[in-house]
Amino acid sequence: RQLIILAGKDYGSGSSRDWAAKGPWMQGIKAVITESFERIHRSNLVGMGIMPLEYLPGQNAESLGLTGKESYTIEVPEDLKTGQTVDVKLNDGRLFKVKVR
Repeated sequence: RQLIILAGKDYGSGSSRDWAAKGPWMQGIKAVITESFERIHRSNLVGMGIMPLEYLPGQNAESLGLTGKESYTIEVPEDLKTGQTVDVKLNDGRLFKVKVR
């Protein structure tokens, strides 16, 4: 089972830049879905192979009713590009879209 992080605004802000991305990578995190990223931290996540994803404007974990107890499937196309929108499917049948940062 792969892990993701559901986060709020300015994810990675104020963290020790090196370990802020290395720690999640060592824990097996594959993606972070957040309202916004601290700029450098987003780049560090990419460097560690962690996919940075943002909720669409006006959305967040609370507005989508996400608790973190769900199982998530992120539909990743082979030609994935920054700025692209991808689908996230939940085990209960819900679906929402996120933007690749």
